[in-house]
Amino acid sequence: MNGRRIVVDANIAFRALSRGRNDLVAMLRPAGRIADSRLHAPRFLFVELFKHKERIVRASRLPEAEIIESLHALVARIEFHNEALISIGDWMEAYRLCSPTDEKDTAYVALALHLDAKIWSEDEELKAGLRARGFDRFL
Repeated sequence: MNGRRIVVDANIAFRALSRGRNDLVAMLRPAGRIADSRLHAPRFLFVELFKHKERIVRASRLPEAEIIESLHALVARIEFHNEALISIGDWMEAYRLCSPTDEKDTAYVALALHLDAKIWSEDEELKAGLRARGFDRFL
């Protein structure tokens, strides 16, 4: 994969897992909208997924085993990054961009700045807040 870099935020991961493996596979398949892209996420995404595991299982109405299979398919496609390797400058800029809207998104924006990547998110409030502050790198 030598395509563009995309940082996957938690709401995309939640949506993919909540809909089950078939929808996840369709979303990640080579002919999809991210065909030749490299997917990235901060390790923080793991924390978010485990924190909301029960909510994901309830929303999907699928057996937990199927959710675990979907999780495996998702994490196999994403390159996870140690947040400690992101520069303090990128963290500061990400915090400036995110703090008025949602500080929890700082790790995703910092990684996008660090990698010069786009963010894949359907959080319209976050996107509006970031656009208002001059950040417009979205899938």
